[in-house]
Amino acid sequence: MLLGIDGAGKTTTAAALVAAEQEAGREVIVLRNRSGRRWLARASARVGVEVPVRWADRFETVVRTLNVLVSQVRAARRDGLVVVDRHLVCQLVLRRVRGLPPGRVLPWLAVRALRGAVVVVLDVPAETAHARILARGQDDESLEYLRVARAAYLEFAGGRGWLVVDATGAPEAVLTQLTRRTGL
Repeated sequence: MLLGIDGAGKTTTAAALVAAEQEAGREVIVLRNRSGRRWLARASARVGVEVPVRWADRFETVVRTLNVLVSQVRAARRDGLVVVDRHLVCQLVLRRVRGLPPGRVLPWLAVRALRGAVVVVLDVPAETAHARILARGQDDESLEYLRVARAAYLEFAGGRGWLVVDATGAPEAVLTQLTRRTGL
């Protein structure tokens, strides 16, 4: 399970991990659990309507939860390594950043869905993530959002014993750390 702020390198690290596993002749798949947040932002901008924060959260929570449940089923049917890019924890982080309560069902479901998973938080300073986001030009996140989200991910990781991997280096260096620390 790869978690971390936007721009931390989750997708890049997942791609590097897949390439390494395939080169070694092992089965591997990446499952992405998107929330629909970018789509919702673009759609609301197109029609000129700002979606209230609670409505956006409800939409994103439903979309991400459905994606996670589908991923859980797909993962259970696979042999080999299953790399998951984003999870329900990401929605909990969004709620914290937005000042919304975590709720009861989402935290419970997030913990249950992570049973047996190796959870890795890819960590970079907010400034590094912000520069990466601006360079790819697909979305925009404020530096303050990234700082608060990073703190939330690190707090979750510390409280649950998840691995935190420094993702500031080149993808190969991050992959080396990841494989060494997880035993992959």
